[in-house]
Amino acid sequence: MGVKLGDLAVAKRTDLRLLSGKVVAVDALNALYQFLSTIRQRDGTPLMTSRGKITSVHSGVFYRTARLLGYGMTPIYVFDGEPPRFKRETIEKREEERKRAREKWEEALTSGRIEEARKYARSALFITPSMMEDAKKLLGYMGLPTVQAPSEGEAQAAHMVRRGDAWATISQDYDSLLFGAPQVVRNLTLSERRKVPGQDRYVKVYPERIDLEETLASLGISRGQLVMIGILIGTDYNPGGVRGIGGKKALKLVKEHRSPEKLFSLVDWRFEIDPIEIYDLFMDPPTTDSYEAARTAVSKDELYDFMVRENEFSPKRVEKAIERLEAHGKERGLEGWL
Repeated sequence: MGVKLGDLAVAKRTDLRLLSGKVVAVDALNALYQFLSTIRQRDGTPLMTSRGKITSVHSGVFYRTARLLGYGMTPIYVFDGEPPRFKRETIEKREEERKRAREKWEEALTSGRIEEARKYARSALFITPSMMEDAKKLLGYMGLPTVQAPSEGEAQAAHMVRRGDAWATISQDYDSLLFGAPQVVRNLTLSERRKVPGQDRYVKVYPERIDLEETLASLGISRGQLVMIGILIGTDYNPGGVRGIGGKKALKLVKEHRSPEKLFSLVDWRFEIDPIEIYDLFMDPPTTDSYEAARTAVSKDELYDFMVRENEFSPKRVEKAIERLEAHGKERGLEGWL
């Protein structure tokens, strides 16, 4: 879900070709949920093997990542670790929401209400540990490094950009800005369209880049104040935010009260978690410097076996994708991916 900073962040349309030669840190969980929710059949049923194993995530990781490589990017997927203690309530609520959505999805399917089934299907499934492990295995076969974050993946991705090991983070959420990512790229769907929630129509979208310093300068605030704004309007740790406060009002408040202790003592805070704990997490999250960011050669045979024999993807399509992967590596030279 993430924090809703869209009205305040300075986003500029960009071209995927401008990211050629860039290493990008991908919020893995965010990407995997996009694959799971969008790569589906007409009635909302995800891609599956003949044994009933869901493979929408496999399709997204393999084909869409291959296309990113085709644009000259090197994506490093960063996986979440242990969630912060105060995020567990949010996680439990999301699980309940998915359970209810699944019940409605199955009921709509049984009744033949296909469009309604599609609507509920997007919220009915969740990323399982086995999907995560398969994604890591698949990326390894593709020769791409993965990073295991100690806690929040977006925090680790932002840390990697600040260290200079990646140029930008890739995520739909704006939390990366709060965690201090200097550059964030959104809308990297490659399809250039996105379904409008609750409606049977799509809108045109384009990749966009957000520069943290440019955003802060345009608003006349510091990163700490941006974090305060995020907490006021709502984060994964305090969903919904403070009642009656939107982006513009939050901006006004943080300019009047620069101290987080002072600011949060003046608002109607109704969450059990101390807002200062949330503030401190964004400003100084758990991260690690122990990771490998170098690309390796494609494991052609293992990749083919995994996609075709184990997960029942089209042999011809997989072979073509592998050929493109190998060609990209030869054209640039392996050192060009590091």
